[in-house]
Amino acid sequence: MNPAWWWRWTAVTTAGELAGFVVPATVGAAAATTARWPDGVTYPAVLAAGFVEGSLLGYAQASVWRSRLPGLGLRRYWTATGAAAVLAYAVGMLPSTLGERLTRLPTPVLVAAGLVAATMLLGSICTAQWLVLCRAGVDRPAWIAATAAAWAAGLAVLLLTAMPLWQPGQAWWLITVIGVGCGALMAATVAALTGRAAVRLTVHLEAARDISPVRDVTTGSAAGTRRGRS
Repeated sequence: MNPAWWWRWTAVTTAGELAGFVVPATVGAAAATTARWPDGVTYPAVLAAGFVEGSLLGYAQASVWRSRLPGLGLRRYWTATGAAAVLAYAVGMLPSTLGERLTRLPTPVLVAAGLVAATMLLGSICTAQWLVLCRAGVDRPAWIAATAAAWAAGLAVLLLTAMPLWQPGQAWWLITVIGVGCGALMAATVAALTGRAAVRLTVHLEAARDISPVRDVTTGSAAGTRRGRS
């Protein structure tokens, strides 16, 4: 593991995710405490804020990836992350959007729907990013599992820290401050865990690049030879 690169990834990714999370945290708090927001405005406003969050996260990660993956498309990576974040927010908002209609569903249907929604929520960003990473040579699906697990841990940290602090009747700015403060813990958790996965994947990629296939002139078969490094 490269400690310096991991620290850089963790710091930059934490900053990018936290900067992006401020936007949906503010929009969500304002929408929840202000009666002036029409119902048809809240949903698209949160989705737009989610795109900002995902884009800033993607840009931060891509800027670190590029030091190891010069072929990575920076714009493709951050736009894919932003679009996937919109999907994640759309899925995450379904319970509050559907409300009592969910309680009318049979329990097996509700459980199945919950599993599908959780898979989409946790798998959206990592799958979109992996599809872009494949073009840069990182085609191992380990990124999907590692990033999904990182987001599961990060969201758990956010909920466990923020939920006890949020109380009915609080001002929107206080809800935002609590959300952003706890969001910083979420961002650091996701950054640290995805950083470990990123380091492992780049080490594997560099090791694969370090092996060049050469032709055995006596047998006509290919053999792997390790190239020397300067």
